[in-house]
Amino acid sequence: MLEFLKQKSISSDLAQKMIDKAVQKATELGIKVNIAIVDQGGNLKAFCRMDGAPLLSIQIAQNKAYTAAAFGIPTHQWYDMIKDEPSLRLGIVHTEKLVIFGGGYPIYDGKDLAGGIGVSGGSEEEDRMCCEAALSLLETV
Repeated sequence: MLEFLKQKSISSDLAQKMIDKAVQKATELGIKVNIAIVDQGGNLKAFCRMDGAPLLSIQIAQNKAYTAAAFGIPTHQWYDMIKDEPSLRLGIVHTEKLVIFGGGYPIYDGKDLAGGIGVSGGSEEEDRMCCEAALSLLETV
């Protein structure tokens, strides 16, 4: 008998609400950012470029979201995992779409990976704060 896996995926509605929450936080911080939300397969689900957000940060936000969804961990955890491993530190950073600095978080529904969020345009700390604001919506669901 063949078996199929059931996968969770963030809905378009929730993705947009998370974008709105991240924009609200960025506005409070006085920064202009790009926000990307991807589904569990790393496919772009929602995106916002705030007026005046850096152009280069468009792809960085998408890559942060992709990295978080692809590995199921926040992007800021990568550096500590590879810093003492020269072959990884020098090699894995050349992997397409991989980001090893903060601003990307996986999105979980309980224990099930449902997507990722990436924010870019502020400092690493500010990007993380915007992600965390968006993820706070999951605590009320």
